[in-house]
Amino acid sequence: MQSWVAESMRSVLIAMVCVSLMLIPSVSADLITRIELRDAGVLADQDLGIKTGAVSPDGMDVLIAGADGYARLLSADEADNRAMDVELLTGRSSTIHHVDWHPRGNTALLVGDDGLAMRYDSYDHGITNVNGSFAVFGKGLTAVSWRPAGDFAYVGADDGSLWKFAEHTGFEALENNGLSEITDIDCHRNYNVCFITTMDEGIAVIDKGHDVTWIAQTSAQTWVGVDCADPTLNECAAFASGLRIQAIRINTIDASQSEVTRDPLLPKLPSGEQIGVDGGHDGTTLVKMAPLSILRHNPMGNDVYTVLMAEDAALWDEIIAGRPLAMVWETSTNNGYMITAFGNVVAFSPVVEGVDGGIMTVLVLGAVAISVPGVVLGLIYMNSPWLQKKYNQWRFKSK
Repeated sequence: MQSWVAESMRSVLIAMVCVSLMLIPSVSADLITRIELRDAGVLADQDLGIKTGAVSPDGMDVLIAGADGYARLLSADEADNRAMDVELLTGRSSTIHHVDWHPRGNTALLVGDDGLAMRYDSYDHGITNVNGSFAVFGKGLTAVSWRPAGDFAYVGADDGSLWKFAEHTGFEALENNGLSEITDIDCHRNYNVCFITTMDEGIAVIDKGHDVTWIAQTSAQTWVGVDCADPTLNECAAFASGLRIQAIRINTIDASQSEVTRDPLLPKLPSGEQIGVDGGHDGTTLVKMAPLSILRHNPMGNDVYTVLMAEDAALWDEIIAGRPLAMVWETSTNNGYMITAFGNVVAFSPVVEGVDGGIMTVLVLGAVAISVPGVVLGLIYMNSPWLQKKYNQWRFKSK
């Protein structure tokens, strides 16, 4: 009897292991491309050196900019329609590194090399120097972001200097600056709290009173971007080289006490490095990668998954895939456009699969739920002479 019990238990365990292996998600299966690419043309025949771009608050327009003072307005929904474009004249030959729209969407700030600080006006598509730009003359301005109140913007430079800007006051230097290049600035959409990322000195928070506080345990990383994607969360996320993603919890009472939380996300990819971030659809972040590929970070669950694999981009078009990704935006989840530094416009849409992944999951789980009990009972029966004897006695008796 004990031998039969042992054999039965062994059979049950084998069955359970088999079922468990069937239900464990495959890590490699998550490394997939979820979008289809379409060549939507090119903005010029020569390399434009596009560095940056931003979608207007109403989601209608995209302002892109780059080398030699280049700036252009595209339709967010029809970026492949050149008739919708507006060529913008800056009158400058310096490289524009960052742009940000005012929260009301009527204007946008452009900043760049040699103290370039200009305003785009959607009324007449004019671009003019902002008030007080002489204060940053000669600076290599690398990042700009309006805080949600729309009263001040923050501007960072490659020498670590940080400035607040308002049209009526011009530029005013902030205290407690670092010496490392500021790579990005972003502000939470519900609080006048902003974060800066740097190359070598970590992450700092700017509170509503314009005070700068450096966040502990962040100086060891090379940070390339920060995004406050979901306005319903008291969190932003910072992105560093080495495929590191770190959540930052905002202290809404005292912003200087904001801190990094949780263990960092460390996506496992065969290749690639984070180079920047853009806002994705539905409160997510699109992480731009080199070689050309895209990740999506969802702050609600603090998880990350692939949107476009570099290997698939290279198979689609080796030349375009070999160019840096300057900007990406979505009109809905997995629908949108990307712009390369050269000026290629690439449209993307969700991959069309033969069987919906959700339906397939339900079918597999249903099949498992039906078959497993039978498998387990069958294994027990096959390994139990006593059950076989009882069954034969019942069968012959029933006859």
